[in-house]
Amino acid sequence: MVEFLDTGRDTTDLRSRGAEMTVSEVDAWFVREVLPLESLLMQYLRRNWRDRSDLEDIRQDIYVRVYRAAREERPKSAKSFLLRTARNYLIDLARQSNIVPIDAAVDFESVAIDSEAFAPDRTVAARQELLRLQDALDKLPPRQREVVELARIEGFSGQEIATRMGITRAAVSLHLKHALHALSDHYLREQTDPRRRS
Repeated sequence: MVEFLDTGRDTTDLRSRGAEMTVSEVDAWFVREVLPLESLLMQYLRRNWRDRSDLEDIRQDIYVRVYRAAREERPKSAKSFLLRTARNYLIDLARQSNIVPIDAAVDFESVAIDSEAFAPDRTVAARQELLRLQDALDKLPPRQREVVELARIEGFSGQEIATRMGITRAAVSLHLKHALHALSDHYLREQTDPRRRS
């Protein structure tokens, strides 16, 4: 258990942007700003992660990330930062769960498997995945969808997209960022809630 020191002073405005906080200042900020948000964090985790047995460990890992980041620079809004950290952590976990270690891969040349034996299943799975992707793309705002299609499907550069759409390159980057976040949220919800899969 971490022991928090009481400095006996108001720590509301502990430091200016860019200055490091002392351990006791971070402790005080964490207790005052982050820990009261625990019920909100747990509600968010329960809604977005299916395995309830992981929730306490996930919460602790998120707290560690938030605490370490606050030692470098205190976030303006503890609530926003906590939820953004939780979202990013869940995305990282979902990605890790989809990665197969190289040692687990089978040497397919040494195994005699008729490759067409799996073709119907693979075709159905690929169609379902394409339908899920199309559904996710359809839920995006039109400009974001257009940027994703041009960048990720058509392979246009940021400058080419900006010229084509008549917007700045920064706007292209912003649309792409928001679209990819929305798509990852969509797939994360599917990943963590099997009832939402088609």
